[in-house]
Amino acid sequence: MRLNVNIFICLFLCAEVSGIQSLEQVPWLPCMLVDERTKFSDEGHAETQYQHRDAGLQFGHPGDSALNPNTITFLVTGSKVDMRKYIEGAVVEHQLQCEIRRYSTEGIQVRWPGLGAQDHDIWFTCTLRHTNGLFVITSFLRHTPATPTPGQADYRNWAAIADREMLTTSTVMLVFTRTPSVWVGLVKQPSLHCQFDVDHKEANLTVEWSVQRRGERTTLFSHSSRSGQREGGGVELKGIGRGDASLTLPLTKQSSEGTYVCLVSVPPLFGSHDITLHIMEAPRVSLNVDSIISLVDTEKQKVVCEAEGYYPLDVEMEWFREPSGGGGGLLPEKLDTVLYSSHRHHQDGTYSLSAFFLLHASLHDSGSKYFCRVSHSSLRMPIRKSFTLIVTARKANKVGTSSYITRVCVHY
Repeated sequence: MRLNVNIFICLFLCAEVSGIQSLEQVPWLPCMLVDERTKFSDEGHAETQYQHRDAGLQFGHPGDSALNPNTITFLVTGSKVDMRKYIEGAVVEHQLQCEIRRYSTEGIQVRWPGLGAQDHDIWFTCTLRHTNGLFVITSFLRHTPATPTPGQADYRNWAAIADREMLTTSTVMLVFTRTPSVWVGLVKQPSLHCQFDVDHKEANLTVEWSVQRRGERTTLFSHSSRSGQREGGGVELKGIGRGDASLTLPLTKQSSEGTYVCLVSVPPLFGSHDITLHIMEAPRVSLNVDSIISLVDTEKQKVVCEAEGYYPLDVEMEWFREPSGGGGGLLPEKLDTVLYSSHRHHQDGTYSLSAFFLLHASLHDSGSKYFCRVSHSSLRMPIRKSFTLIVTARKANKVGTSSYITRVCVHY
């Protein structure tokens, strides 16, 4: 088994070195079959147990021998629908996850209208997922068993699959997205990608988009090719004719967050993808001090760092002091006298927060740099705003006291 796996990894590496940019020429993909075993209690309650089994997708022709005879092989034969042509930018052995599951038609007994379909066909789904979240593609595999399974093939009556069995299948439909997760700012108009392909023309097709928020589901768009009925908007009908069911959202606001579901159905198959939309808005950071301010020794100045217009709420604000000359390589000192305002929630759904402290002017602080550091999930690097404190001696007065002039220079 280990020798076979090494041979296939070598095959993928050689394909990559030879300049193959897609997977259309790759004959085999390692997969995991998530098999199901259902038991029923005395009360009739179903309990499903999942078994992860080594398997592989082999692309070829009926009658081909298994490239890896030591594992379960799903032989995917010629079809107008080829999942490989939709996959770009994935290195097979590092960035592609393949999972096969059984699929139940939930009692819908409709013969697939494609070529070669039979009443007793059984179904599997194959999901290919990019490990960096670049795409998810779900294909429906149709298999015609040599001996029909008595009754309806579903979780109550699955036919057993032997450890080294080969199942000849064809891909009849797929649903595909390049946007499994979307991060977008406010007042934007994002497009949620959803694409599909079916192995026959004039399919009895239904496309639907919905969104789920806080347990509530709302339908945004639906279209039936058979009835011609259409509800909602955001999807172009011409696009559906080309297999593109992407949804364009209206201008985003905080309430636009949620899980958007693209559903494509051709009875008896229902394929869907969940697309999570996150709203993220970076904070605008400013200080309340001018580029130069003057203070007298022992005077006090309230210094405020303001973070405005951010979303979500998880912002972190800190003040630091760095002694004159960089502190001889020492790390900046975090101020422990900083106070914070409460979070202010604005009408557009964003937040603001202030972090402030009372600056005491003194000679030994002359040349010190103070900086405010703001971290937020929307930022790759924290934002820093700083000023440098300069203290000079005050001229002597009549009663022998002295004063100092303090300058604060703001740096961006």
